[in-house]
Amino acid sequence: MATSPLTLQLQLQQSLSFSHSLIPKLFALSNFGYESFPSITTINFNPRKQPSIQCSSRNPPLDTATKNSVRRFSKKTSSSSSSHTDKKVSFESKSVNSTSYTVVEKKKKNENENKNEFEKKKKIKDTPPQAKLRVSLDQCSKRGDLKGALSLFDSAISQGVKLGQHHYTVLLYLCSSAAIGGLRPAKSGSGTRTLNAQVSSNNLNGSVDRNDDDDERFCSDSDDNKLLDNSVSVSHSDDSDMNDKDRDKRNGIMVSEVVKEYALQRGFEVYENMRMSKVEMNEAALTSVARMAMALSDGDKAFEMVKQMKILGINPRLRSYGPALSTYCNNGEIDKAFDVEKHMLEHGVYPEEPELEALLRVSIRGGKSDRVYYVLHKLRSSVRKVSTTTADLIVDWFKSKIALKVGKRKWDNGLIMKAMQNNGGGWHGTGWLGKGKWQVLQTSVRKDGMCKCCGVQLATIDLDPVETENFAKSVASIAISNEKNSNFQTFQKWLDYYGPFEAVIDAANVGLYSQGKFMPSKINAVVNELRQKLPSKKFPLIVLHHRRIKGDKRDVPINKALVDRWNNANVLYATPTGSNDDWYWLYAAIKFKCLLVSNDEMRDHLFQLLGNDFFPKWKERHQVRFGFSDAGLEFYMPPPCSVVIQESEEGHWHIPIEAELNDEAERRWLCITRAKLDMVSGDSSTTSKDEKPLQNGEQAKSVTRKESAKELQYQNLVNHKKMIGTPQESYKNHRK
Repeated sequence: MATSPLTLQLQLQQSLSFSHSLIPKLFALSNFGYESFPSITTINFNPRKQPSIQCSSRNPPLDTATKNSVRRFSKKTSSSSSSHTDKKVSFESKSVNSTSYTVVEKKKKNENENKNEFEKKKKIKDTPPQAKLRVSLDQCSKRGDLKGALSLFDSAISQGVKLGQHHYTVLLYLCSSAAIGGLRPAKSGSGTRTLNAQVSSNNLNGSVDRNDDDDERFCSDSDDNKLLDNSVSVSHSDDSDMNDKDRDKRNGIMVSEVVKEYALQRGFEVYENMRMSKVEMNEAALTSVARMAMALSDGDKAFEMVKQMKILGINPRLRSYGPALSTYCNNGEIDKAFDVEKHMLEHGVYPEEPELEALLRVSIRGGKSDRVYYVLHKLRSSVRKVSTTTADLIVDWFKSKIALKVGKRKWDNGLIMKAMQNNGGGWHGTGWLGKGKWQVLQTSVRKDGMCKCCGVQLATIDLDPVETENFAKSVASIAISNEKNSNFQTFQKWLDYYGPFEAVIDAANVGLYSQGKFMPSKINAVVNELRQKLPSKKFPLIVLHHRRIKGDKRDVPINKALVDRWNNANVLYATPTGSNDDWYWLYAAIKFKCLLVSNDEMRDHLFQLLGNDFFPKWKERHQVRFGFSDAGLEFYMPPPCSVVIQESEEGHWHIPIEAELNDEAERRWLCITRAKLDMVSGDSSTTSKDEKPLQNGEQAKSVTRKESAKELQYQNLVNHKKMIGTPQESYKNHRK
C-alpha cells in the first residue's frame, strides 16, 4: 500500500525529532571510552526499514552490543512516534473535514439569506399600494406623526391611490387629536373621545356665589383631561423620574395654536374627501369629526355626528357623546347638555362619572338646583362612591348661596318614609328638604353603621330577591357557556344535595395569600376561624381546583389529613380540569345568599360580563376580606351600611369617597346637614375629634358655637345608643 506524501513528511519530521533526542544518550556512551559524537551525526530514515545511524569516518565504529542497544532503543521510540503521528494525522484530517463542513454551511446559509431577502423585496414590490399605505399610516399613528401622515395622504391622492375606511380613520384620529391640543400615540385610529380640558379643570371660583369668604377647598386634585376611553389615560402623579419619551407617550405631545388650526383645516379636508369618495363611515371616524367640532366650540356639529350614526345604522358608544356633551357644558348650554344625556339613555348608552361630573358642574354654574338634585341621584345609582374631584364639586354646591335657599320648609313625613321604603331604603327622591345653611364635614362611619359626625344610622339597602335570582341565573348561564362537557351542571346538582352553606371560601385565593406559595394550612385557619362566626358553626363550602389537592402537596401527611377532613364533611368541591373555579364559588355564594371569603377584586374580563349594575351592590354586601399578620388572622366584614350616596328622611346627605381600602372603617364620607336651631343646647365650642371640615390641605376650620353645640348633642345621642351586635346578628344583616 503506497504511503501518501503527507504521511512521509510527518514521519520525517518525527524522525528528525527522534535524532535530536538520541544525541544526548549517545554522548553518554563516551563514558565507556568513546569520543563525543560530532554534530555531523546523521540518521537515515526509510519508511519500510528501521532507522539506522551513520557516523562520520573519524568516529570509531560501535561494537555489536552497542549497535544492538541503540537499534532497540530506536525501534521503541519509532513505534511510539508512529502512533502519535497517526493520531495527529487523524486529528488534522478531522479539522480539515470540519472546516470544509463549516464553509459549506456558511455558504448555504448565505444563499438562504439572499433568497429570503429576494423574496422579501419581491413581496414588498408585489404588495398593493393600499396595504403599504396602511402600514405607513399605522406607524405614523404609533409615533403621533401628523405631518408624516398628511404627507402620505397627499402623495396617495396625487398618485391616484384609492383610500379605504381604515386610512381615513387613522388620518382623522391624528387630526382630531392635534386639533384639541395634543397628539397621543396610539396603535391605530381608535377615535379616542375626551371631555374638553376646560370642563374637567375649570373650578367654580368666581362662577358660584359662595356662602362665605373662605375659598379653601376640600380637595386639591386637578383633573385637566379626563379621557373616556381605555386607549389613553392621563395621570397627574409625579412624573419627575420619567424621561421625555415616556412622558409624551402618557400625556401626549402638546401642539401650538398654529398646528391646531392646520390640523382642523386638513382634518375637515380629509373628512370631505372620505365623504365624496363614498367610503363607508364608522363610529371612530365620526367621533373624530365630532372632536374637531369640539375644538371649534361647535356643540351642534358634534351632536350632529352622533345623530348621523343612528341614521347610518351605527351604534354610538359612550365616547361618541363626549365632544357634544363637553362643548355644551363648557359653553354653559345646560338644556342642550341634558338633551345629549337624554339621547344617550334613549339609545342604551349610560353616562359614567366623567359625564355626570360635567353635567353637575354646568348645573352648579347655572344655579339649577333641580338639575343638581337630579345628577346627585344619578351619581347615587350608577357611581355610588364619588371621586375626590366630584366630591370637591359637591362641596362647592352645598357652600353656595343658592343651595341654602332651596328646599321645602314643610313636608309629609309619612310620604317621605313610604318613598324610602319603596326604594329599598337610603333615599326618597322627592326633592330638597329644609331651608338654611348647609354644614359640610368630612367624617367616617362606625362599625354599627352610624355616622360619627351627626349620629344618623345609615341604611343597608336591600337587594331585590328577584334581581338576586336573575343574577344567579346569569352567572350560571355564562359559566355553562364557558365550561367543557357538563361540569357546571354537575356542580349545581352537588350544591342541591349538600347545601345550603352559610359561607363560601375562594380557597385558591386564601391558600396563595401573600407569599404566592400555596399553603393549605392558611385555608384551614380561615375555615376554623370563620366557623366560629357563623350561627350554625358549620363548615363553610371550600371551592378549590383539583390540581391543588393532587400530587406531591396532597401526599404531605398534614395536607392529606386536612383534605380528608374536608372531604369527609362534604364541604370540599374540587373543580375539574378546564373549569374556572371563579364561577363555582361565585355562583354558590349568590345561590345561598351567603358570605364570600376572598380578596379577589373581581375586575377581570370574566366579571365584566356581569355588568356594573347589580354585581357591585351584591359584592359590597357579601364579600369578606381577610389578612394574616403577626397578631393572627383578621376578617374585614362587609360594611355595616351600604357604601352609596344616601339621602335621609330629613334631607341630609352622606356621600362616600372612592378609595382603595381593606377596612371600610377607614373610608371617608361627606356628612352634609342643615343647621337646626331647636337642637342647640349648652355653650360649647368643642367638636368631635373625627370631624374634619372640608378644606384644602386638611386644615381645621373654626365652627360657630351653635354648630359645635349641635354636634355635641348629636355625639351625646350616639353615646347613649350602644349598638353592639353579636356575630350572628351581623351575619343576618349580611344575608339581606
